[in-house]
Amino acid sequence: MHIKGKNIMLDPGPGTLVWWVDANPCIDLSKTDAIILSHNHIDHSNDLNVIIDVITKGGWTKRKPMLFAPAECIEGENKVLLNYLRNFIKITVLKACTDYAIGNLKFKTSVEHRHGVETYGIMFDFNCKISFIVDTKYFPGLIKSYGGSDILIINLVMNKGKDKIMHLCVDDVRKILSEIKPKKCIITHFGRTMLKGDTNKIARMLSKETNVDVVAAEDGMILNLDEFSRECRDRQMELDF
Repeated sequence: MHIKGKNIMLDPGPGTLVWWVDANPCIDLSKTDAIILSHNHIDHSNDLNVIIDVITKGGWTKRKPMLFAPAECIEGENKVLLNYLRNFIKITVLKACTDYAIGNLKFKTSVEHRHGVETYGIMFDFNCKISFIVDTKYFPGLIKSYGGSDILIINLVMNKGKDKIMHLCVDDVRKILSEIKPKKCIITHFGRTMLKGDTNKIARMLSKETNVDVVAAEDGMILNLDEFSRECRDRQMELDF
């Protein structure tokens, strides 16, 4: 994400570094200002350490990027951050429904998600509100926590829901969009049943049923938000998928 002059990476999972070099050869990874981890599952955190090592050039740069992550990512049995990298970065532990800042860019965490480990979504609010509903099982508290969002990026893993799997399905997202009514929704983080069901077709169906502009993310897609709303017109904002 490039928002208000800040470069932010959310959930660097497996292959992030390789994909970044291949897809963004003109973007200097060392200029990343902050990394945000929503939770410690490997598909969201696998490349964290190598990304930190690249950004800081093995600790030889004076500039220290920020790391925002739940306590479980930093400490304990299932921590994902290597000890020797701690001095290379500035660490902030995330908690539920709390305000944070990356310089002049402010963001807030959501209510704690239901995902089996400590997990938080992220909301940026600067005239237009952009929210990331990351991995979670559906529960009514999501509606209140993400209410007022202009753009929702939603991790939609399953076509049909399964009780024991703590991820959102199409019916859940339909309910979320009908209640929150954002101006735009990007669905992403697809599981096998979503891919088999045709993500673009599902996005069109959700658009028709909820009257929300729903788009299915694709690898390498860039969402330019400059013209999204009148309030945001003078800011350069991009989200890379």
